[in-house]
Amino acid sequence: MPAEKDDAACLFIIFGATGDLMRRKLLPALFHLSESGRLPANFHVLGVARGAGMNDSKFREWARASLAEAGFKTTRIRHRWCSRCLHFHRLEDESSAGFRALGARIGAIERAHGLPGKRVFYLALPPQAFGPTIEAIGNAQLNRSAGWTRLVIEKPFGRDLASACALNDLVHRHFREQQVYRIDHYLGKDTVQNLLALRFGNALFESVWNREHVQSVHITVAEDIGAEKRGAYYEQTGAVRDMLQNHLAQLLTLTAMEPPAAFEADSIRFEKIKVLRAAAPLTARSVVFGQYAAGAQGRRKVPGYRQEAGVARHSTVETFVAVRLLIDNWRWQGVPFFLRTGKRLAQRATDIAINFHRTPVALFKLSGGAQPHCNTLRVSIQPDEGFALSFDVKTPGDQFALETRRMEFRYRDAFGELSSGYETLLLEIIEGDQTLFVHADESIAAWTLFGPLLAKKFKLHLYAAGTWGPAAADRLARADDSH
Repeated sequence: MPAEKDDAACLFIIFGATGDLMRRKLLPALFHLSESGRLPANFHVLGVARGAGMNDSKFREWARASLAEAGFKTTRIRHRWCSRCLHFHRLEDESSAGFRALGARIGAIERAHGLPGKRVFYLALPPQAFGPTIEAIGNAQLNRSAGWTRLVIEKPFGRDLASACALNDLVHRHFREQQVYRIDHYLGKDTVQNLLALRFGNALFESVWNREHVQSVHITVAEDIGAEKRGAYYEQTGAVRDMLQNHLAQLLTLTAMEPPAAFEADSIRFEKIKVLRAAAPLTARSVVFGQYAAGAQGRRKVPGYRQEAGVARHSTVETFVAVRLLIDNWRWQGVPFFLRTGKRLAQRATDIAINFHRTPVALFKLSGGAQPHCNTLRVSIQPDEGFALSFDVKTPGDQFALETRRMEFRYRDAFGELSSGYETLLLEIIEGDQTLFVHADESIAAWTLFGPLLAKKFKLHLYAAGTWGPAAADRLARADDSH
């Protein structure tokens, strides 16, 4: 049963409210939503953290400075919004007394501002803090109120299959699945959602979105940054946990899913789960692990992963992973899905390339006698959002020669700048729409598929920073695509 939609006044309780996620993503998104009139009129944020010496006044000052840093220049509006909407509570610890005090503060804010007891608990916390915080919320009965209560959990949801199952069990002891919103911010991007519109809103594409017409699918999430100051964190994470099990799994399911019975949360999530369950187990021959060595990002020399702060000198943590995946169902039987992600690659890019079969008979030759290319539909998720379809055309002149051209659509040209994924997701949380959030069964299915990679020892291929990854990954892709 889908969650009940409701856009009434509510209180956002954000744990980890002075952290990086709040400063860079949540606070700017909430302010912009309010400034554009898309939040409920009576909307309040209670920031919860352990910051010594922090109070309402200092929290608001910190928020104003963070919004200015994010590019919001209107001082008067920024000042008024922070003073009216933002509150702070210092949490001493996860003890019963600490959360009873939090409950008292929540009640006081709701009474003072006439809020109807509709609450969002947002865990902008390190993953190891999820369990204790959820347990403390439930034990203090803060999950019960006069209105509704919703729980928002950031990725990563678990470190492996066992921990994801344990976390789900804990969550379900205190919250129903209809109350839980597991965030993957990629799902908030308009271009990710446009995958559904592109496929199911256009008969031209859906009619050829199958093994009869598609030769292969390539899904890439490339980062041009390295571990930077997060080396100690990344040593405990790696590319499989950081990207493959969540972001790439989401793009895979949206690309490969069957048409849902309706455009609503349960139907869409059901079809996504079916894709993950139909995926064939990964073998050693279908996986490439890599780690970046020293190189150059543009004109700037950059260190290798093992030279980053907080990283072990002989670290074997993967900063790159590529997999060749097969989906054993009627639509995709025999079509390889090539997924890859990595740090310190040539450029920042997230895209999906649908490569169609070549014509059965090559009537024409490209310049130099080469065979015509296959048609490719490339969906760009970021940074240049849009899509492009490549095809061959005859060049002008008497000689019959072909040249590959692209027909392109760019969101920026048609609609201007797009909002951040977080703005979309925050609104969906308030409205109670779970369509763009990860179901418990979906998380478990993703860990069941990709989790076994963590227990295996793969050869670690070094690649120079500023390149597209190890040569072994290119060979893995070329095994499927001869174009």
